[in-house]
Amino acid sequence: MDDEVVHVNVDERGIATITLDSPHNRNALSRALLSQLHGALDTAEAADARAIVLDHDGPAFCAGADLKERSSGPADSGPMVDALTRLMDTPRPTIAVVRGAVRAGGIGLMASCDLVVMHSSVTIALTEVRIGVAAAIISVPILRRVTPGRIATAMLTGEVFDAADARDIGLVTHVTGDVDTCVTSLCEGVLAGAPAAIAATKAMLAHVPTLDRDTAFTEMRTLSESLFSGPDAAEGMASFVERRRPSWDTRRD
Repeated sequence: MDDEVVHVNVDERGIATITLDSPHNRNALSRALLSQLHGALDTAEAADARAIVLDHDGPAFCAGADLKERSSGPADSGPMVDALTRLMDTPRPTIAVVRGAVRAGGIGLMASCDLVVMHSSVTIALTEVRIGVAAAIISVPILRRVTPGRIATAMLTGEVFDAADARDIGLVTHVTGDVDTCVTSLCEGVLAGAPAAIAATKAMLAHVPTLDRDTAFTEMRTLSESLFSGPDAAEGMASFVERRRPSWDTRRD
């Protein structure tokens, strides 16, 4: 039986924290880690978590593919594709917490999250070409965040770049020397919003850029009118008038 290399905890407010804990191989994307990551996502979804925080133990967020496993058996990228897809498609916000170095496939893992909080000391590298492959699968989430011209040098050369560069090109959203405070603030912000409205907003952020202008206005008018006529809007506006928190707001005082 595999050791536990992924932990999950859902707190009383509905924040699910998934922690990668395989420091012996720098949280490489082994079969065990990916399997347990899926199990952790199952737990978060079954608990109807309000947000999912993807954190890690050890000096590296994720070193990418487990090359020992890849060199000794047939390639099966299905579990990795499914993990990236689940992080992108879950209706709840996902927050990657990158405290240490991230390489190759680990960049795809963090890029699949809605928000990426990175410590200012972190280094990043897309090293696939240096071992004779390409950053193929992870290009899907990466190129949803970054225009090709801004990531081309990193992908073509495997060069190391830093957290500030990653923020400048749009690969990460937050760079800070105090990761925990930043993540806490983001989770508090999520808890202040209505879950259905946040889910609609997450879907909107991915969908609207794919539409032509007139179609976008038509679809977003329908969404807006539906939300404004719904129970969450009624509760939200009533709470504003009554100077109280809405029923979904579980932030700490």
